[in-house]
Amino acid sequence: QVMGVPGDLEALEASGVLTAEGLERARHERATEVGADVAIGRYVADRLGQEVVDRLVEPLLGGVYAGRAEEISLRAAVPQLLPIARGGGSLVEGVHELATRPKAVGTPVFQGLRGGLGTLPEAVAAACVKAGVELRTDTPVEELRRTPEGWRVVAGGEVLTADAVVLAVPAPAAARLLRADAPAAAAELDTVEYAGMALVTLAFRRADLAEPPSGSGFLVPPVDGRRIKASTFSSNKWGWLERSAPDAFLLRTSLGRHREEEALELPDEELVARSLADLKEAIGLTARPYDTFVSRFTAGLPQYPVGHLERVARVRAAAGAVGALALCGAAYDGVGIPACIGSAAAAAAAVGEHIDGLLTPATGEASTERTMNA
Repeated sequence: QVMGVPGDLEALEASGVLTAEGLERARHERATEVGADVAIGRYVADRLGQEVVDRLVEPLLGGVYAGRAEEISLRAAVPQLLPIARGGGSLVEGVHELATRPKAVGTPVFQGLRGGLGTLPEAVAAACVKAGVELRTDTPVEELRRTPEGWRVVAGGEVLTADAVVLAVPAPAAARLLRADAPAAAAELDTVEYAGMALVTLAFRRADLAEPPSGSGFLVPPVDGRRIKASTFSSNKWGWLERSAPDAFLLRTSLGRHREEEALELPDEELVARSLADLKEAIGLTARPYDTFVSRFTAGLPQYPVGHLERVARVRAAAGAVGALALCGAAYDGVGIPACIGSAAAAAAAVGEHIDGLLTPATGEASTERTMNA
């Protein structure tokens, strides 16, 4: 399957995820116009039935975007489905062909960093320092203004100057900083909605488990009315974690999605209790954790509604008209880490071209010292 859209109805039948009626509806695909863009939930419901959306598509999109399938853009969130949708053939057959294309031998289903993703910013910071880049943490930017020479940045009460600026901040922060010099971009950024979520990490002693859960975790369809929307069996998913803590079993649950962020207001003990109750119902887990940790991500995941890519294009056009400015991050080209890295690389290349234009042909040196602050 691709983002919950099935590519093998026989395997789907064997899984027991859909009812007989749901399977029968999925076997009778209906032709549906896509146009420039469409909500993936609406499109799949029209083609394969609402049950496929409720049981397959919605849980996956809820895990990635903490959003709603009936609002999320197919073109922005699952662009690989667009050629299939516009091709006129079977959606199921097209997904099957896409999902079974040859992959490199040994390519893992999941990829991460040994020691956890928390090591990534530490490694990036260390590399920056080694390269002579000045890093300033806990220094919020209070003001950003265009000047004839470049940019004026007020951060932590200090005034800095720069030839070019990359804004790698959430949409509301970018809108605030651009309101004076790029009001059109700010107005578009103000329309970006975000979802909040809470992650509950639970640590169990393996000796307390009748049998450790198998697999990498599970997703929960919202129609089931549960409190958690997913659980990841971290000790199974990441080999380094199991090796570093062989006597422990760590798993994580997530709660909250777009317009349902009340879970973020609950005390830690309540979130842990709700997670344990749903885990007991789902996988029969009755052991008590010896340690817990709750992380809250208020406005953590930007939403990609129908028309998102057009909005991004308008933001970047308006920002580009100001000059020496690029934007990147989860609000634009994808919410995953690889997408954010790609977005950052494109932004760096864009301002790099501007800075290259400031170099004097004769010496190759920067025409002003402000370049070092860019």
